[in-house]
Amino acid sequence: MVHNTSEAEDLTQEAFLSVFRKIHTFRGESQFSTWLYRVAFNTVLMYFRKRKRDEISLEVSSDPDWELSELRHDILRVETGCLSGTIDGLWLSRAVAQLPPGYKTMFVLHDVRGYEHREIAKMVGCSVGNTKSQLHKARLRLRQLLQGA
Repeated sequence: MVHNTSEAEDLTQEAFLSVFRKIHTFRGESQFSTWLYRVAFNTVLMYFRKRKRDEISLEVSSDPDWELSELRHDILRVETGCLSGTIDGLWLSRAVAQLPPGYKTMFVLHDVRGYEHREIAKMVGCSVGNTKSQLHKARLRLRQLLQGA
């Protein structure tokens, strides 16, 4: 999954450490190998999620508004259909472009950029409950827009 031997070895070790720490949570409702596979798979997924967020361009300035400018860039990328070349990507881009600004911000930060609700709340300056509510409403609106497409 990671296409790098040393990263794969590190993730394997991390997965086995997770198994060691969480062995008491194994309920025996499935085979142990199935549970072990899922722990390893989740370890790799979390690695990808953290890595995506931690990557920072060398061209980034020390401007405190950098996050907001990057968010504007992501919103523009979604609105212009640069997510993917597929028809579904184009429909999604058009639907996201129709969202109100608050919904669009929460959708892009959480579902496109991968931030957690507490991180979004800190960035935007609102409560965690507000970010969850806005994201939920954004997804509902997207469903409505995509069903009408």
